[in-house]
Amino acid sequence: MVVSVIGLGLIGGSMALDLKEKGFAKKIIGVDRSASNAEDALALGIVDEISDLKNAVEQADLVIIAVPVNATLQLLPQVLDCIQKETAVTDVGSTKQVILNSVQAHPMRKYFVAAHPMSGTENSGPKAAIHNLFNNKVAIICDQENSLDWAVERVKKMYSVFNSRILYMDGAAHDEHVGYVSHLSHVISYALAVAVLDKEKSTSTIFDLAAGGFASTARLAKSSAEMWTPIFEQNAGNVLPILDIYINKLQQFKTHLQNKDFEKITEFIQEANKIRRVLNKE
Repeated sequence: MVVSVIGLGLIGGSMALDLKEKGFAKKIIGVDRSASNAEDALALGIVDEISDLKNAVEQADLVIIAVPVNATLQLLPQVLDCIQKETAVTDVGSTKQVILNSVQAHPMRKYFVAAHPMSGTENSGPKAAIHNLFNNKVAIICDQENSLDWAVERVKKMYSVFNSRILYMDGAAHDEHVGYVSHLSHVISYALAVAVLDKEKSTSTIFDLAAGGFASTARLAKSSAEMWTPIFEQNAGNVLPILDIYINKLQQFKTHLQNKDFEKITEFIQEANKIRRVLNKE
């Protein structure tokens, strides 16, 4: 199978590495608007060749669009304009409804399988690509009933190669739930980083004192604005309500602290501890 990967960063590059290593693809064609990214991906053996968009799509049995979600809005119709009738197209975007709406009326819509692998790191670029990034992670396929059965099966087979667990959702539900569990987490991390940098002007002190708790919470703050600003733009309708709830909870904690009501703080923490059951599936 020939797989063309558009966008050779962390996600696209990691997919390409595993698809080639595990025999799913006999050839990986890469496309990237950055010449340096393309050169790095080729030098690192992530792709077998670099091509322009039209040629890469026309050769492919499967096209993976792995670019920021605002770029996906532009690229997806172009890809669907170029595909052959044996080609499946998928994306990896963290938002789905806006992207689905953008190609709803496209004559080749059924060849597109909207997907979102729930994995990643705070790093970017081809040099950040790693093997087994999606192992034992969830991959969400959205609105599969609007895609051709064989196209869905091809994308499912790809995720089975990654050893990912597949969930099915409609695009609107995906955006709502991912807004809670993923997008809000990034907002919190960015806000924490900005607050600490604003308060603590000595970055060397931050480096010396940053223990596991701060480092793990602030890790996501290293994620790029190029990727995340479009996500917040497309999913603001779902992020804002949960952000209001989060701000309210912060205010509650602040009030308890101001009032020296440590019994209430204890109750607050114990309530938060219940998340253990969710995360550990108890």
